[in-house]
Amino acid sequence: MRLISRTELKIKLDNWEDLKLVFVLGEWQYRSKHIPGSCNLPCSRSLFTASEALEGLEQDDQIVVYCSTEVCNASISAYYFLVDRGFKNVSRYAGGLLDWETAGYPLSGEMVATQ
Repeated sequence: MRLISRTELKIKLDNWEDLKLVFVLGEWQYRSKHIPGSCNLPCSRSLFTASEALEGLEQDDQIVVYCSTEVCNASISAYYFLVDRGFKNVSRYAGGLLDWETAGYPLSGEMVATQ
């Protein structure tokens, strides 16, 4: 499994690299809190439906999947789902939302406190 660290992901986002950042938990979790610029492709019992997962993604896209924490299985399932279907540039941000928030990096969503 190809992993990407919080620092690597932050650099890519700060440099506006062309990547698809994919939050793989449910719609309500996405609406509550996510990394800015993320799209939402929710897992259903850790398994994607093909139409949800593949919509808007191209085989050569640089894709980073993430979920809530390092032990969350949704991003692991999403990673293998995409790789098994021929996507070539998939990485997993294992730390997920908790790691990002702990670092004090920006978040979007209805549960994000405004300053």
